Amino acid sequence: MALRIEDYALIGDRRGAGLVGTNGSIDWLCLPRFDSPACLAALLGTEEHGFWQFEPVGDYAVERRYVGDSAVLETTFRTEDGEATLTDLMPHTAGRADVVRVLWGVKGRVRFTHTWRVRMDYGHVRPWVRRAEAGGEPVITAIAGPDTLVLRGPDLPVAVDHTHQGEVEVEEGHELRFSMTWIPSHRSLEDLAAHEDVINKTVEADEGWVDACRDDLPHLEVVKRSLLTLRLMTHEETGGIVAAPTTSLPECFGGTRNWDYRYCWLRDAALTLGALIEAGFTDEATLWRDWLLRAVAGDPEDLQIMYGVDGARRLPEIELDHLPGYEGSTPVRVGNDAVGQLQHDVFGEVMDALARVREHATDPDGNAWSLQRALVGSLLEHWEEPDRGIWEIRGEPQHFTHSKAMAWVAVDRAVRAVETYGLEGDVERWREVRDRVRAEVLEHGYDEERGTFVQHYGSSEVDASLLQLAAFGFIEGDDPRMLGTIRAIEEDLMRDGLVLRYRTSSGVDGIECDEHPFLACSFWLVSAYAAAGRVDDAHALFDRLVGLVNDVGLLAEEYDPGEGRMAGNFPQAFSHLALVRAAFDLADASTTG
Repeated sequence: MALRIEDYALIGDRRGAGLVGTNGSIDWLCLPRFDSPACLAALLGTEEHGFWQFEPVGDYAVERRYVGDSAVLETTFRTEDGEATLTDLMPHTAGRADVVRVLWGVKGRVRFTHTWRVRMDYGHVRPWVRRAEAGGEPVITAIAGPDTLVLRGPDLPVAVDHTHQGEVEVEEGHELRFSMTWIPSHRSLEDLAAHEDVINKTVEADEGWVDACRDDLPHLEVVKRSLLTLRLMTHEETGGIVAAPTTSLPECFGGTRNWDYRYCWLRDAALTLGALIEAGFTDEATLWRDWLLRAVAGDPEDLQIMYGVDGARRLPEIELDHLPGYEGSTPVRVGNDAVGQLQHDVFGEVMDALARVREHATDPDGNAWSLQRALVGSLLEHWEEPDRGIWEIRGEPQHFTHSKAMAWVAVDRAVRAVETYGLEGDVERWREVRDRVRAEVLEHGYDEERGTFVQHYGSSEVDASLLQLAAFGFIEGDDPRMLGTIRAIEEDLMRDGLVLRYRTSSGVDGIECDEHPFLACSFWLVSAYAAAGRVDDAHALFDRLVGLVNDVGLLAEEYDPGEGRMAGNFPQAFSHLALVRAAFDLADASTTG
């Protein structure tokens, strides 16, 4: 059975990713890309669906940390006979993908069981496994269709009932190094060179990157970890930013709210980009801009809300019936039908992100403005239609207040681009539409009697997305209408001090099963408090939220305060980017206040 979600840690090479448990087991691994079929999928099933584990024999205590400000994970095991560390990482290598696992004896001696059970295609396909040689050393290969996995190390496990098992012992001052390498199945094993000192190189590269972060932020180390996590979910070659490296981790345990997040949502990516730019990482901004131009190339009417890491458009949603799901949560899904939804807010987030790139990038691209004009032209044709909203509801489309406000943001950023940079555009028409959108939102998206913005026109419900209205400049953070909205959200959406997205009991999303507080929304409330002048409340909530990160600084999508555990896909870009944004807003509010 899989561990609790918070008991995992992320490793990755900025192309693919895996989750390592506190028990030394990699229970989820997608190679060579984030959206590749998992070759280790016990996370969503049983041990039969694939895992790779080094676990001490007998009882043990465990502690974990990332080495410095890096993506190198170090797990320390203590037994009655000694102490040893297990170091896990995915180094950057060309033409292949690697997972390196190093056992190091710290004190005495520690004996480990070593189990390697590979199952391709999300645990569905048992590969052809055999012993071979690569570079003059013995290896074990697992081949299925287009994929080959190569296991090597000093004492390889032996085959037992379609699984490779063994024991290894590490003594004080000694090291055992193992690796698993993915290559295309047509490649020769002779091409696989041995690993050098990848640990130090990886640590140095990661720390050199994150050192550029501003240092006046509250809980700086947690913010840095969030930035590193966002970087791990940014494909280093294409620039695509995935929402999470996992699929089907449930928002409701035992329920059906299980979605595949291993794709590039324009909204999530744009918001992530904003956080990275704010932190000073402009290279990622340029990389994402170029990804966006390629992904949405063509008719703006064909704009999707999400794409594959490489810009692929077809992401059909399929249910994997052979997997029993995390804690029985089914169906397990790959692909995502939300790809075909209309969501007006995406235009606002993308236009805002491109405006930030234009302001900070060192190599401006004129094609970006051509894209922005096309996007605004398309939005002007459709903004008055109902949509599915930021939460991708599968119920009936609505006139969501947040979506309409973000349409205002999109047109506003186009107007500003003309006014600030002298770019060409139909600015008079844009100003007129911008004013019309704002007037409509204030008339139909605001409840005068209660003094709050509402989830959608004609509703009395509130929605946590309304907390973003001030963040994007639609309204001032201390405007009485915004203060009333914060108050209504506190009254209706707070559960044990954390924020729900909306009340699922309203039936707006068309999905059965309740859900837990959404962590990004709780960080949005921090930012809203700061903008409203409630700086002490903002600090108090931020402190509490930071206290929810797991032992290595990671957050899932949601948090179950009743059980004290995380829920939803993990780690979640939305949660981490909202944490970073809240830290910036708090630092700025504390300085100006």
